[in-house]
Amino acid sequence: MVTLNSKDDLTREQTIELLEDFAKRWIAHDGLWFQAIEQVRGLDEAVKHDIEAWRKFTVLEAKRIMSFLNLPQNGGLDALERALKFRLYAFLNIQEYSRPDDHSLIFKMLDCRVQSARKRKNLIDHPCKPVGEVEYSLFASTIDPRIKTCCIACPPDPHPEEFYCGWKFTLEEE
Repeated sequence: MVTLNSKDDLTREQTIELLEDFAKRWIAHDGLWFQAIEQVRGLDEAVKHDIEAWRKFTVLEAKRIMSFLNLPQNGGLDALERALKFRLYAFLNIQEYSRPDDHSLIFKMLDCRVQSARKRKNLIDHPCKPVGEVEYSLFASTIDPRIKTCCIACPPDPHPEEFYCGWKFTLEEE
């Protein structure tokens, strides 16, 4: 077993490279887990179980990010935008954020490692919308329960060439 005794054991560049590698390992495991269920039980059941896994994981991830970044409870769209940048796959995917008004945040996945790999293999897009609806809405509402989530586009629905999926987060004032 390798033991890192201090933060000085790795250079800054090595630390960033390690973070990216951790993210790649995690996403590989996620994909292999999904494929194992899909091969035995079919796509519909794999998606059903994936939704349940994300239902728990996304809340856990949001809480850990909030703690790590010391984000305030009910931090609104600023807290959500900051937290989205620290999700595991944020180290691998190209994402874009925009603020069309004071009450909205638009998040787009410009390049998704999973979808790009499928495209290279001439496969259809992975139908991730049902999972994404649970994942993004629970992530956002964990950051701030006033935030509502709406899908702009996500496979299997058609999406523009510029992005794979897009989500609109709206802060609903009480």
